[in-house]
This record gives sequence, structure tokens and C-alpha cells, in this order.
Amino acid sequence: MALHRNARLGLAGRRALVADVESGCSCREAARRRGVSPTTACKWRRRWLEATPEQRRLLVCLEDRSSRPHHCPRLLPADQQARICAARRRSGWGPRLIAGETGHAHATVWRSLKRAGISRQPREPRESSRRYEWPCPGDLLHMDTKRFARFTRPGHAVTGDRHRSGAEKRMRVGHEFVHSLLDDHARWVYSELHPDEQAATVTGFVERGLAAFAAEGIQVKQLMSDNAWTYTRNRALAELLNKHAVRHILIPYRRPQVNGKVERYQQTLKREWALGQIYHSSDHRAEALSHWVNYYNQRRPHSSLGGQPPISRAHNVPRQDN
Repeated sequence: MALHRNARLGLAGRRALVADVESGCSCREAARRRGVSPTTACKWRRRWLEATPEQRRLLVCLEDRSSRPHHCPRLLPADQQARICAARRRSGWGPRLIAGETGHAHATVWRSLKRAGISRQPREPRESSRRYEWPCPGDLLHMDTKRFARFTRPGHAVTGDRHRSGAEKRMRVGHEFVHSLLDDHARWVYSELHPDEQAATVTGFVERGLAAFAAEGIQVKQLMSDNAWTYTRNRALAELLNKHAVRHILIPYRRPQVNGKVERYQQTLKREWALGQIYHSSDHRAEALSHWVNYYNQRRPHSSLGGQPPISRAHNVPRQDN
């Protein structure tokens, strides 16, 4: 159905307008009833009279027509348009440089390129997704951190109010970091909130995280992280992983999608925990983290798990319930 997006009347309204005129109402009165101008009412009445019975049955005659002109006497000749397009394909230049080469105005060159569909460089095709999942809980853990700004009152992200007093700007409350470990198979997660992401903090977090996974009966075999110095140059972390026989895997540089499961978890963390409630301060938000993580693991449906929570895959791993 060809209708202008700002059209006052749809097909049913236009048909009703024509029916009003056919019933003996004047075009002016029919236009007043339907909230359009008399000229518009006369236009639809004329097109209805000129239409064939088949066009009336399908209401094709009451559709909007294209406003594109049938003839453009000042249109640039086809050979000149071809020359402009050839320069574009040869050099990849924009309209301004091509205008200097061909001698045409910048707007003329842009319209020619637009008409040919080459006014913008084609985007490179996106790399196809390569999805994987390790077969058992503990086969691979993903690790990453997420930075959140501290605050003393609700911010604009939840209130929409960007006003801050001078005293608030001078407070410089800083940031805090959520450290997370996520199981590749079960999506079971362990998160802690810390004021920094230094080596000692990371090592202590990983030690407590491995203990938390062990309490669920999950024996960790591999750990994947990015190439941050706090992971790669952390001797204490390397010793801890060697002690627990955990292999440390580093993702390729500038390829965060390899660690995509924990990256996606952090989007959920921000949307549902950090911004999902209006907290009085970042301290109140910090108190809610453990409750939200417990909800995430125990009750929150996960789309990649068929609508089941992560505990559905982590439960009874050591066969204690058999």
C-alpha cells in the first residue's frame, strides 16, 4: 500500500470521502467532515471517477502517487554522469575532489553518485559469528572487569537530570570495578566489587572465585582473559593458577569477541543491576550486587540455556544428589 507517512487519510478514509460525495454531499462539506482541504477532496473524487472498475475494487486509485517528475530537462547528460561514476570507482574520492577533476559543481557530483548508488563506500561484510561451548562445567572460565562510576545521588542515566552542582563536580568520587568469572558451559558467574583492578586485587578475587566454583562442584581447568597487564604480568596470579592446575589462555589482541560470553554478561550486569534500580548512592548499589548475582545464577532465565537459569547446568555436578 503506497501511502505517504504523513497522510491525513488512509484508504478507508479516502473511500469514505468519495462515498460522501457520491451520496450527494458537496466536496467542501465532505472535506470538512474528513478534516482535509476541499482541493484534496476534489482530487480523490476525480481520481475515483477516472479509475477502472478493477482499480476501484482494489482501491489502487486512492493510493498516493510518486512526486518524482517525469522529465528533468536540466539533468546532467548520461555520459557526464558515467564519467563522474568512473572517477569514483577509480579513485574512491569524495564528491569534492571529483568535482575538481570533472569541473562540475559539488552538489551535481553528489547527486550523480547518489543516483548511481555509490555515494557511500560499501561496508565490509561482517565476520560470521563462530559460536562454541565447552562440554562440561569448569572446562573454561571467562574473566574480565567492568568499570562503574561512583555517585552520591542518582545520576542522569536513570533520572534524566544532568544538572550537577559545583560541589558535586569537585567531589571526584571516582570509579569502582566489578570483577567477574563466568563458566563457559553453565554460564554460572562469580562477581565481586572492588575499588581498583590491581594485581593483588585480581589475585585475591580469582582465589575466592575458584573456591566458589569448587563449592558448586565445578573443577576449573582453563581460564581465559584479555591481555591486560594485571593478568599477563601478575606473578602471583600465575603461581595461583599453577597451584590449582589451571591453564591461563589469553585472547588475541583487539579481539574481545573471543571473550564474548563475559562481555555479554557485563552488558546484562550494567542494564539490570547498575541501571535497573534507582539507588540513593553507589554504596547502596554495591550492597545489591551479591543479591543480583544470586538471582542471576539461581532464577534468571538465560536464552542460551533454553530459558533455564545457570544453576540448571551447574547443579549436581559432583553427583551428590544421586
